[in-house]
Amino acid sequence: MRAVLYSHDGLGLGHVRRNLAIAAALKAAAHDASVVLATGWSELPEHWLPAGVDTVKLPAFRKLGNDEYGARHLTLSRDEVRAMRSSLLESLVQSFHPHVILVDKHPLGVRGELRSALAVLRKQGGRAVLGLRDVLDDPATVCEEWDRHGVPRMVLEHYDRVLVFGHPLILDPIPDCKEAAAIRDRLAFCGYVRATELLEGVSEPHGARRSDPARPLVLATAGGGEDGFGLLETFIAAAARASWEGLVVTGPQCSPPHRAALRQRAHAAGVRVFRFAEDLTRWFETVDALVCMGGYNTLVEAVSRGTPTVCIPREHPRREQFIRARAFADLELLRTIDPHQLSVAQLRSAIEATLATPRNELRPRAWNKLDFRGAERAAAELIELSRPSVAAA
Repeated sequence: MRAVLYSHDGLGLGHVRRNLAIAAALKAAAHDASVVLATGWSELPEHWLPAGVDTVKLPAFRKLGNDEYGARHLTLSRDEVRAMRSSLLESLVQSFHPHVILVDKHPLGVRGELRSALAVLRKQGGRAVLGLRDVLDDPATVCEEWDRHGVPRMVLEHYDRVLVFGHPLILDPIPDCKEAAAIRDRLAFCGYVRATELLEGVSEPHGARRSDPARPLVLATAGGGEDGFGLLETFIAAAARASWEGLVVTGPQCSPPHRAALRQRAHAAGVRVFRFAEDLTRWFETVDALVCMGGYNTLVEAVSRGTPTVCIPREHPRREQFIRARAFADLELLRTIDPHQLSVAQLRSAIEATLATPRNELRPRAWNKLDFRGAERAAAELIELSRPSVAAA
């Protein structure tokens, strides 16, 4: 079996981490499979790639707004970067001959960069699968965008299956639009995807060691870090002279000036700062509380471990994080703070209340209400579609 897992990776690290988890589950279920990750992220820890999994590095995009992307590193126009990525993706399919491709979120990739690769895949007899996280945006926005771009027609034309990484009773990413209804015949809800398999063999999370065993340890993270400066700045201020110890991971996409400013504030407040932690989700098991934005991977990893969590979700450029955080809060899995009302005093108060929440209550509650077998079920779907009998049907 040969599989390609594509993610555009314009903002944050969630897309590629989800594909990494599915790749690990795929290798566990089909040991002789060859899997290629097509990604713009260059900082993949080597131990995250199981034997039989490799990467094709795409020139990195940076998200500028909804459906707007520019080059992250190269001094090229967005059309030039898009053409480079499209050529690489087409060449990958042409030479690798995958049986199946899993595409994260964008049916034709960013600005249609996958169109030619999908055409080659179809000529070769391969199958295409679209993967969607539990929520894309508020339903009205998704409906308008799907109608404007003809997304349902794209899906029906190019894709054999649509996998949703979530639970239909919690959140459903398919908008209630007339054309979108036809997609449901190809839909399968897999459950939430955890990246636990990526961390097998990783040493103990030394970065999360306590300086003072008598004080609770609270971790703040903003995912990739590109838009988390305000949250982390507020957290550092809240940690100063608090009864708990603060720890910050800025994320690899936090700009150098912002990182320098955070380090300066953290030094004065007695807060330790790290740029990146490849075993960050392991820290969730060690710390007493977590402060974070509402990204898919962060929340899924936190609630599945029963980590007491304060979530301050972003609302722009999409309301995805806000909707997910509110849904999880309704299940009593975490606390939320409206990002427009975030203050040092409010954050400190929410952290102190969260520290009183027993972890041994949160974890069973999460596992009773959510399904965390998304990676394994997605892998099973890909294996099934790659079989000759399915391809010939």
